[in-house]
This record gives sequence, structure tokens and C-alpha cells, in this order.
Amino acid sequence: MASSASLDEALGANPLLQDFDFPPFDVVDAKHVRPGIRALLKKLEGDLDELERTVEPTWPKLVVPLEKIVDRLTVVWGLVNHLKSVKDSSELRSAIEEVQPEKVKFQLRLGQSKPIYNAFIAILESPDWQTLTEARKRIVESQIKEAVLSGVSLEDDKRDNFNKIEQELKRLSHKFEENVLDATKKFEKLVTEKNEIEGLPATALGMAAQTALSKGHENAIAENGPWIITLDGPSFLSVMQHAQNRSLSEEIYRAYVTRASSGDLDNTAIVDSILKLRLEKAKLLNYNNYAEVSMATKMATVEKAEELLEKLRSASWNAAVQDMEDLKNFSKSKDAPEADDLNHWDTSFWSERLRESKFDINEEELRPYFSLPKVMDGLFNLANMLFGINIGPADGLAPVWNNDVRFYSIKDSSGSPIAYFYFDPYTRPSEKKGGAWMNEVLARSHVLSRDGASVRLPVAHMVCNQTPPVGNKPSLMTFRELETVFHEFGHALQHMLTKQDEGLVAGLRGIEWDAVELPSQFMENWCYHRDTLMSIAKHYETGETLPEETYKKLLAARTFSAGSLSLRQIRFASVDLKLHTDYIPGGSESIFDVDRRVSERTQVIPPLPEDRFLCGFRHIFAGGYAAGYYSYKWAEVLSADAFSAFEDAGLDNSKAVKETGHKFRETILALGGGKAPLEVFVEFRGREPSPEALLRHNGLLATASA
Repeated sequence: MASSASLDEALGANPLLQDFDFPPFDVVDAKHVRPGIRALLKKLEGDLDELERTVEPTWPKLVVPLEKIVDRLTVVWGLVNHLKSVKDSSELRSAIEEVQPEKVKFQLRLGQSKPIYNAFIAILESPDWQTLTEARKRIVESQIKEAVLSGVSLEDDKRDNFNKIEQELKRLSHKFEENVLDATKKFEKLVTEKNEIEGLPATALGMAAQTALSKGHENAIAENGPWIITLDGPSFLSVMQHAQNRSLSEEIYRAYVTRASSGDLDNTAIVDSILKLRLEKAKLLNYNNYAEVSMATKMATVEKAEELLEKLRSASWNAAVQDMEDLKNFSKSKDAPEADDLNHWDTSFWSERLRESKFDINEEELRPYFSLPKVMDGLFNLANMLFGINIGPADGLAPVWNNDVRFYSIKDSSGSPIAYFYFDPYTRPSEKKGGAWMNEVLARSHVLSRDGASVRLPVAHMVCNQTPPVGNKPSLMTFRELETVFHEFGHALQHMLTKQDEGLVAGLRGIEWDAVELPSQFMENWCYHRDTLMSIAKHYETGETLPEETYKKLLAARTFSAGSLSLRQIRFASVDLKLHTDYIPGGSESIFDVDRRVSERTQVIPPLPEDRFLCGFRHIFAGGYAAGYYSYKWAEVLSADAFSAFEDAGLDNSKAVKETGHKFRETILALGGGKAPLEVFVEFRGREPSPEALLRHNGLLATASA
């Protein structure tokens, strides 16, 4: 008895099982994961049994209890997984790895529940169908579609096989992600001679010395080293763009494009297994290939996605060829011995030099004008102007996972809180995965409201990986990092400013995947808006504003190398579609052959024979972008067109900008997944989207018409 009593007591004290307003990020530990998730799943299985026993085709007897089950799992699993992304440890990993199959098993059971499926079908076929709100109709239709894609119609052996595939896919993508993280972490290049890292800016040297310090090189300082270069984003990019030592650039580049492709961290076989299982899954569901499965829940079709990519590719190709010619000529004019034979590790370096000479802009010299505190102030002022919201610090209201994390509240014009978010800005290579992302912590929901409130408020987190403050300097950002913060904040706004009370389609939930990047890419446009940028760009020491000259140059530089950048995204999107449409796993062609075939049409310099970038392509093998990477371009069309509504209204006309901002908030940001994205877009823009604005913004219209 005593042991089971102490077990109950331990479970009672488990933070994952508490009833919390904000997740207890500060106290959850690896030791809580196994018992906490298992107890949660046991409770949810009981709730699911109860729901299946008592289900009726009505909202209170079907959707309300279902939302409670789905939400609880989403919130708690989200908490644990978030900690793995920002505070990785081997203990946390193995705990998650151990319980993941049990969590997937429960999700499969839920997704394949015949009683729930039949009840949704009954609602769809009932005479009351027409009386439902649009949001409720979308919930019913998407639940039916999701159930079919989860294998609800499969019988016995087929269902068992489907479930095995799902389990294995989850395990493999988990492993893929870990291998990339470990391979990135494992690579360290120790540099002791100053002349070997000539050209690297002060911020990069400071960061490399800080890394060396953290690895036990006690006397490491920015000026004299030693320095450690890693494959982490900020470190890798600074070498590519600034290192004068070609052999260093080559070494780092080769290490980067062969990440996770050899030894015990090799992802090659994992990728093949993932593709093979995805194809099997598609066949079980009566689709020809996995891309069709992916498109079943998106705006596009395979044909429409390929058509858009081809349209953009042909508009970008000549411009990209010209970019390369320009680099050759420029490097030749600087007597570079490599001018006639530029390689992958040379292009970023010469591209930066050409940009500096053409527009007299040096990314590094801009950093002092973009200090993180100023950037956040400017961003919040913009959000206030466009959407009528007030954002302020709420530190201390919710527990955080690291001292650098800030917590904010969003209030409407009457001063009532409508949402909250966490912001974790700095790189921590030893425990935090690279890149930048936004995720939901809690979604807005009427059903899950507490303490007499009418709805539960949405909470988000935004995670970036920029250079941390060094000494008494604040975090000084590149223009690209500035765009990244605006991008992630756009995602967060769509999650937080939703007015949708139906939890299953609130915020980002229920929005077709290829429309999800619209608000994020839309927000990036404001980085080039004069008033917005000038309100941010103040020198952190002197307070002086960015010179007007420099702003004009930034604007002119916006379309610099647009053809090459566009082709890069098109390569990723195209190889993703090819691998999920006509690639035959285990056939005569390898995944790398497919990439090379795609690269012939999307890369001016063919990839290195040993290029294994697919082994690190997390978006499609460990993220949600499988047969969906095209969404970036698809949504870029939507976002550029949406921003052109502000251009049409007149960006200098503050009244018109506010009115358009209000309309954007009431449609794109407010409606969530409660309305089809094309209808939402038309409601905002007054017509269907066109790629013209995107090509114009990228300076590619002329090439397109030519």
C-alpha cells in the first residue's frame, strides 16, 4: 500500500499533471516525463472511453469533450517537446523517446475512433447542418478528412500496418532531428592563429572566443583567441560571408553540406526509410504518392504547386545567371585568383563584397543600429499602429526556462489582456536547436475558459538564435536577424489576435499549411518601411538614427541577388516534391541523384559531388513540411499581394495604413482556421491572389515578362 501511496503522491506533485495557467517551464525535469506522460495518457484513455460510450452527434456531446482531450495532450506534449528544443539533455531525450510510441499509439486510437467519426458524419448529414456556423462546418469537415487520413476506414491488417508505419515514422524523424543536432554540436574548428580568421567581424570573433571559453579555453578573448568556429547558424554564416581564408571557408562549407551524412550520425538510410514508409502509407490510403496525401489538407494541388514553382523558376533563372556573372567580374576586378573558378564557398563572400561596394552597405557596420531592445520597441509600436494593440513586459507572471527569456502581454485598446507570449532570443549551441520558430503554448478557446472568463487567452512562444549580448553591449543584430524577428512575430500575431472562440480552429489551428506563412512573410515587408525602420535603427551608443543614405541603400539592396535567393528556395521546394511524387525508394536512383537532377535546373553552380544537404533537411524529414516546402513560395505570393494592399492605400498615409491594418487584423489575423484561406484572402484583398507583387518586390518582373 505504502508504495502505491507514495507513487500517487509523486504523481500528484508531478508538474506535468498540475492544473496550470501557464506551463511550469522552470520546474519540469527529465524525471517528470515518463511518469507524467504515462499518467496523462491513462487519464485521456479513460476520457476517450467515456466519450465513445456516450457520444451523440451534437456539439456538447461530441466536440466539447473531444476538444478537451486533444488540447490537454497538445499542451503537455508541447511543453515537454519545447524543453527538448531549448534545453536539450540526454536524459530528457531518452525520456521523450521512451514515451513517444505510447503517445503516438493514443493519437492513432483517437484518430481512428469509429464512434467519433460516425458522429461527425451524422452531423454532416443531419438536417441541422445548414444552421451551423462556418467555423463549426470547417471543424466537422476537417475532422472527417483527418480521420480518413489517420486510417479510420482501414480494417484489421491494413490498420495494424498503418499504425506500425506511423509509429516508425515518428521514431525516424525524431532520430533524424537528433542526428542533425548532434552532428552540428560535434563539429568544432579550433583556430589559434589570427591570420587564419582574417576578415571575420568583431561580433563573430567575440562569439567564437565566447564559445572557446565555454569549452575550457580559459584565456580566450575576441582579439587574440583562441576561437572556436561551429556549424551553428550565426557562426557558419559569418565565416561564409567574411572569412578571407578560402581554405577555412571551404572546410566549414564542406562540413556544413555533409552534416549528419556519415558515421553513427548518418541520416541517409533514415531518409530512405522515411520516404519508403510515406509511400506505403499513401498507398494504404489509396493515394498514388505521399505528395497527394500532403495536399489533401492544403490549398494547393501537386500540379498547382509545380506550376507556381516553374513560373517562379523561369522568372528567376536569367537573373541568377547574371548574379553569377557579376560575382565573377567583380572578383576578377579585385584580382582574386579564384575569379574564373568560383565555388560554393566563394559565392557568399564575394556576394557580400559586391553588395558592400555596390550599395556601400556592410552588414556588420549596421549591427550597432539594430540593438535588440530598440528592435522590439519598434516592432511593438508598429503592431500598435497597424492593429491597435499594446504590448508590454509581463515578466514574473509566468515561469520561464532560461533567464534570458522575456514574457509579454498583449492588451486591446481598452487595456484588457487578449494574449501573452514568451521570447527566447539568443543562441545557446550546447542545448538549443538552431533556426527560429514560433509555436503555440495555449490556444484561444471558449470551451477551456477558466475562473468565469469567457475564453482562455492564447499564449505563444517565439524562439530565435541571434548573437547574445557580449560584455556590456546589448545583442546587436544583422538586418537578416531583424527580418527573422518580424517573421516569427507575424506567426505569433495570427495565433494571438484570433477572434475565433472554437478552440479546434482558433489561431493557427485548422489553417491550411500553405497559407500559414502569409502573416509571417507579410511582417517582413515592414523592415523596409521607412518610418518603421527609422524608429528602430538608432545607434546603441550615440542614439543617432541610421543615415537616410544608408536606408536608401538598404532599399536598393533589397533585390540584390534576388534571382539566386529565389532559386535556392525553389531547389528545396522542388526536390521535396520530387522525392514525394516520383522517387522510388530502393530504386536505381538515390535521393542525392534526385537532388542533382533538380539542381541542374535550380543551381547555376552544380552542387558538390559529396553534397548531402538532404541529410540535414529538417523541414521535410523532422518538421511538418514534407511535400509542403513549396508553401513558403505559395504563401510569399499571398503575403506580397497582401502587403501591396497597403502600398495601394499609400504607405505615407497613416490613416489609410491604419484602416488597412484594421482590415488585415479582422480577416487574416482574426478568422483562424474557421474559414477557407482563399475566402479569407478575398475578403481582405477584394480579389484572388496574383504573383505580380512578389515578382515586383523581388525586381524579377522584367525577367518574367521577357
